[in-house]
Amino acid sequence: MIEPLLTRLVAGVLLVVGVIHIAPAIGLLGATTLHSLYGTPLALDAAESLLLRHRAVLFGVLGVGLALAALRPDLHGPALVCAVVSVASFLWLARGYPALTPELMRVARVDVIALGALLLACVLHVGRRLL
Repeated sequence: MIEPLLTRLVAGVLLVVGVIHIAPAIGLLGATTLHSLYGTPLALDAAESLLLRHRAVLFGVLGVGLALAALRPDLHGPALVCAVVSVASFLWLARGYPALTPELMRVARVDVIALGALLLACVLHVGRRLL
């Protein structure tokens, strides 16, 4: 009786974190959008623009993958691992930068909340598997 509830809760977290990862895909639109997302200079050089726009694609792909995995309980475990690595790695890297832009601080705050939800989802996932 509780297993379906745990499965739905894990799926919900994956769906929300998937949407959080899809959102930066709008960075594909260019420098103005990247500036509003991350506080980057409006005059990015070509290499920086390419890397950040490619990052937008990768986040979109990861976000879609997480959202689709939410629909497949057999994929919850691997999806949770990918999501935790994605969110935790940004937070780990960001801790070394004392002067993050306000936009990047916003990203970090969202990631802290997402990480908390993901860790809870990991506990629920493992608990569900033990039932």
